[in-house]
Amino acid sequence: MKILVRNLARTTTEADLLPLFEAHGAVQSCKLVLDNDTGLSKGFGFIEMPKPGEAKAAITSLNGHAIAGFKIRVKKSEEAS
Repeated sequence: MKILVRNLARTTTEADLLPLFEAHGAVQSCKLVLDNDTGLSKGFGFIEMPKPGEAKAAITSLNGHAIAGFKIRVKKSEEAS
């Protein structure tokens, strides 16, 4: 299941996010969306977890969790059509 993580601090790295989600199960990928000019995070990213049950547990647990003073928003990513 693909998960959207929003409201991240610009200083948050993939290494900061990964352990939070790994605490709930296997993580297939962790990608922050970066600004092409600065190389800094745009404040959101995507996590892929292969097991839907683990992904749902991560979403429930981490939505509203504070990282670097920012309350992150976590939800299932809607696939673009």
